[in-house]
Amino acid sequence: MSEEKKLLGVASSPHVSSPTGTRSLMLDVLIALLPALCAAVYFFGPRALIATVISVVACEFFEWGYRKLLHKPQSNGDLSAAVTGVLLAFVCPVTLPYWTLVIGDFFAIVVVKQLFGGLGKNFLNPALAGRAFLMLSYPVAMTTWVLPGSENWAGLVSAADAVTGATPLSVDYMHSGNLQGLIDSGVDLADMFIGNVGGCIGEVSAVLLLIGGLYLIFRGVIKPHIPVAFIGTVAVLTFLFPQGGSDRLTWMLYELLGGGLFLGAFFMATDYVTSPTSSLGEVIFGIGCGLLTVFIRYFGGYPEGVSYAILIMNVCAWLIDQVCRPSRFGMTKELKEKLKAAKKAAKEGSAS
Repeated sequence: MSEEKKLLGVASSPHVSSPTGTRSLMLDVLIALLPALCAAVYFFGPRALIATVISVVACEFFEWGYRKLLHKPQSNGDLSAAVTGVLLAFVCPVTLPYWTLVIGDFFAIVVVKQLFGGLGKNFLNPALAGRAFLMLSYPVAMTTWVLPGSENWAGLVSAADAVTGATPLSVDYMHSGNLQGLIDSGVDLADMFIGNVGGCIGEVSAVLLLIGGLYLIFRGVIKPHIPVAFIGTVAVLTFLFPQGGSDRLTWMLYELLGGGLFLGAFFMATDYVTSPTSSLGEVIFGIGCGLLTVFIRYFGGYPEGVSYAILIMNVCAWLIDQVCRPSRFGMTKELKEKLKAAKKAAKEGSAS
């Protein structure tokens, strides 16, 4: 019998295929964000849904247009632009004009993501960078919030008639450490836990964001290291150092449930591209985000510090990866010294 000839194919890694791809991961993120979107529509009305849809469509269009203009392969199918659109809408108030939101989408997709090479090459979280750009460019529009309630639903086209109010973190009581004044103003922990408070579209309901985050952990999309370290650091610091002589536990709970801490910890800080790759690095990254969040909230002029804390730590992610880089398998101290000496000798030889 003649043996059948077999061809040996040589290809670069990876050699093992996986059913999990970028599209499936992004789809899981969108599913995890769906409960918070439903809460936003319930509390703020249909304008929250329309703003989110417009943001997604704008992000997809800008990604398609940029890659079409530069004759690059299209990447709309991976749903990463859709996730950016949802997250950017989530960190904006429902009263924000649609055209302003579209400008933020352009900055997030074109400037932060595509100009640096596209998915996997951006060094900042696009949605948070877009929010920071909008905060610098349109501070009044970005700090005008609608009070929840069916009778106060923002209009579909214009939100001029909506009843506006402050968020728990933005009122003078919270920022100055007057916890009792905050409680007397009618803001209680139950409302903050459910989401029945003023705030950005997708960051108000802590319980639904927590459910979405646990879903991502259960599906293996994210690891718990960053969220636990992030939220845990904020909890420890605010418990040990409450402002204004407040009750420690109550003050800590208000700090945890107020603002975008849960949205940032589960959906922003865990971004694959802009966070460290090692487990130790993720813990350090989360702790750094927590420290900066509390520092900005306590000593900064802006009451919320989650977005800027994550952006600052995004820039430090590469350094954390360098410090926490694991040793190569089989690499001993003696072998490391030999390799170092060989590199030095080769460098000296090439110089001469």
